[in-house]
This record gives sequence, structure tokens and C-alpha cells, in this order.
Amino acid sequence: MTKIYHNNRCRKSREALQYLENKGTDIQIIKYMEDPLTATEWKDLFLQIGKSPQEMIRTQEPLWRNVYKDQEIDDVKLLDIFSKNPKLIKRPIVLKGQKGVLVQPLEILKAFMSSH
Repeated sequence: MTKIYHNNRCRKSREALQYLENKGTDIQIIKYMEDPLTATEWKDLFLQIGKSPQEMIRTQEPLWRNVYKDQEIDDVKLLDIFSKNPKLIKRPIVLKGQKGVLVQPLEILKAFMSSH
């Protein structure tokens, strides 16, 4: 089973989902904007894709620029911010088994799926 952490309002996320559907992949869609993950769940997910919370910030998001950009924020606080504001997280994320990738660009997903 392949999981995609999906935001339908995001073009990159829609492209990744379309790619998986076109490949006939058995997909579980996690709509994290509607049902946000906890700080612990985000931490575990980031470990699976080999990214730190700092690497997962959408720094161009207005909420980040206007509220958080100039603050000193450690990973624990950042994970809590993500659980309350999931739109601040880069996307999409795809998992297959215990491994996964941040799909930016789509070629990363293609390489990941062909090797797993």
C-alpha cells in the first residue's frame, strides 16, 4: 500500500496523485488538511522521509512570512505549529512501506516508485 499525504488544492500534490493512479498503484490518500496529524505523527513521518522539520517549512506561505519567519523556533515547537497549521508543510509526501519521499519535483516520485 502506498500512502500519499495529499492536499487537493496543491498542483504538485494533484500531479503526484495522478501519477500514482496512472501507474495502477494501490493508494491510501491521507487528507492531512482535513484531519491534521499530531506533532508526533509529523515527527515520525519526517523521519521516514529523511527530512528535518526545518526542511519541511513552506517559507513562501504568507502565514509563515507574517507570523513565524523572524522567530527562533526549535523542532518541538515547529512540529506543534505544523499540527495546528498543516498548510505550512511542503507537499506531497509519499510513503511505501517504511520509506518515503517529499515529491518535489515529480521525478523524485518516479525514481522512488521504480526502486521500491
